[in-house]
Amino acid sequence: MVELPSSVLFACTWNSVRSPMAEGIMKNLVGTRMFVDSVGVRKGQPDGFTIAVLDEIGVDLNNHRPKTFEELEDESFDLVISLSPEAQHKAVEMTRTSHCEVEFWHTMDPSIVEGSRETRLHAYRDMRDQLHERLRQRFASAHPPIV
Repeated sequence: MVELPSSVLFACTWNSVRSPMAEGIMKNLVGTRMFVDSVGVRKGQPDGFTIAVLDEIGVDLNNHRPKTFEELEDESFDLVISLSPEAQHKAVEMTRTSHCEVEFWHTMDPSIVEGSRETRLHAYRDMRDQLHERLRQRFASAHPPIV
């Protein structure tokens, strides 16, 4: 069994959909057992669909404020999980001189899906569920275990 990292950073392009979604889900899974944050290559705006689909599973993202890598108060993380190619490049650059593991989870940006409100919400729910399952699988052997 491996130990949970003490800190995880999720990164994507805008820090308004995928990385805050992963941050919220992870915080819900681990509580205060680790420091979890998220960041974007560029600064986006809060996304209403992201807030709505996380609210459906009891994760409150109303206080999330998107930020960039440059706005991080601390760059000392045990693990960076990047969710877009741009974020992967930035994460590798940021951790070049530190002892930090970087993982790339290529994920689709649900905000590019067009159609009705329900069609778009479905895309966001799919991303939420994929991230939730991936996080549970990635940290399944961790001690203490995630819920």
